[in-house]
Amino acid sequence: MKLLLTSDGITNKSIAKALFDLVGKKPEDTSLVFVPTASNVEKGDKEWLINDLINLKKQNFKQIDIADISAVDKTIWLPKMEEADVLFFEGGNTYHLMRWVNKSGLAEELPKLLEARVYVGVSAGSMIMGPDLALHQSQILYGEDLQEKENMTGLNFVDFYFFSHLNSPHFNLRKEEIIKEAVKDMKEKVYAMDDNSALKIVDGKIEIISEGKYMIFN
Repeated sequence: MKLLLTSDGITNKSIAKALFDLVGKKPEDTSLVFVPTASNVEKGDKEWLINDLINLKKQNFKQIDIADISAVDKTIWLPKMEEADVLFFEGGNTYHLMRWVNKSGLAEELPKLLEARVYVGVSAGSMIMGPDLALHQSQILYGEDLQEKENMTGLNFVDFYFFSHLNSPHFNLRKEEIIKEAVKDMKEKVYAMDDNSALKIVDGKIEIISEGKYMIFN
């Protein structure tokens, strides 16, 4: 299984190189499907989503398709994913994305799809890959999902936790002492990555790709 877990998408040359190393094709021979589902419930300016698409366009992909698993039937999104080399899961609300990964049937299809495709996660798209969604920690670090009362199981494709947007002025991940306090009861390894960092994973082997800052706990 090949994964590229990012905080903010394809933000620099190192992350772009890591992606195409995983794919094993030139950009102009690579097809990508963009899954915006996590962003649907986020309010306000969507400039960040537009910037993520612009960064993808700059890579000169052969094709960029869009498949919202909450808006179209499986008979539509599944063929799109089967035809793509890269499954790109945009950021937004982690709970909303995980609910639709389950509800749509994608959770059952992903293991087979990822036998021959690369998964790229952005923020929420990266965070759902862990054992669960780390509700308590996310509430502290992001100030989001405060209405949720129960933790939700993740895809469990990796045995660690990924927290995005390290040092962002918009979240509590800008302070190391807050992160340490939030994750102190977690036994698994925790990666806190800034928007210029990512994890490149091939069959469980992890490589850190970074032109910025990251922290590792536990």
